[in-house]
Amino acid sequence: MAGSKVMEWRTALLSASASIEQAIESLNTTGLQIVLIVGARGELIGTITDGDIRRGLLRGRTLRDSIDDVILRTPLVVPPDMKGDTVIQLMRANRIHQLPAVDDRGTVVGLHLWDAVGETAMRPNRMVVMAGGLGTRLQPHTENCPKPLLPVAGKPMLEHILERAKAEGFSNFIISIRYLGKMIEDYFGDGEKWGININYLREDQPLGTAGALSLLAPVPTDPFIITNGDVLTDIRYGELLDFHVLNNADATMAVRQYEWQHPFGVVETNGIDITGFEEKPIYRSHVNAGIYALKPSTLKYLVHGQHCDMPTLFRNLQSAGERTIVYPMHEPWLDVGQPSDYAKASHAIAPRS
Repeated sequence: MAGSKVMEWRTALLSASASIEQAIESLNTTGLQIVLIVGARGELIGTITDGDIRRGLLRGRTLRDSIDDVILRTPLVVPPDMKGDTVIQLMRANRIHQLPAVDDRGTVVGLHLWDAVGETAMRPNRMVVMAGGLGTRLQPHTENCPKPLLPVAGKPMLEHILERAKAEGFSNFIISIRYLGKMIEDYFGDGEKWGININYLREDQPLGTAGALSLLAPVPTDPFIITNGDVLTDIRYGELLDFHVLNNADATMAVRQYEWQHPFGVVETNGIDITGFEEKPIYRSHVNAGIYALKPSTLKYLVHGQHCDMPTLFRNLQSAGERTIVYPMHEPWLDVGQPSDYAKASHAIAPRS
């Protein structure tokens, strides 16, 4: 239920002078899913959650920017002597999982957390995992083993993905297979060993990350998640799905902010005239993270058995006037495409309690 974890809530405190990157580090380190922004005397200035950071990134904020623009300055708070059942009712009514306790001077004295271990809401939504690629760039590791079965921290990459999704209430999975697909089927079977349901899409030829969805039968009735089978991340699939539904999107693409610094000073010109200088400028863009949420209706834009990748599907949806949006990620993320990435992969998997 709800309770104040005395030793833990202090780790969520952060100064108002911190950067967005420091707030993200706090969220990832504490696991409390909230940062409490306090002043010099411990007074609560506001709070920051994942959602606040994502909204800031969508407005063009960068990880180096101050948290000032992403702080929720009027969070719901309770006095320290409020009874537990009242706290629970407030959290349930406001659909929040964290509730700061402050004294009459506004000083943070505790944090109520929704502690519902084993009571994760089950989601009927499907999750499709693309696991049919050749893994050519990872040879020789993939000569006799499909990439999603390569071991990371003692278990296949694909197993990490399934277990993380299961922990968030997903139980119905569809795995798209082709190269050495029988090995994946033999390992996971119908999913009973993991307490989940697994079905398979069998590609006779490479269909791409979207084309494989044309084989879905029956077509899902609810929005569903798609992920590449070689993407290791701490993303919360359920939050991605909720974001997709809340924004009434037809297709949602998880994206990562990528920064590249020019190694030289840039000279700006107009013809032969110098108009300005910029010393080693930093360029920022969003890159595709290989994780998506789709409405079932988007599948009508695919031709059965015809190759199509996800960017092409998104372009076709845009051309048809459908709503396509991004879900900005800040969570740890690794696309295991190169041998160097595979070497890093074990360090990217944090032990789950």
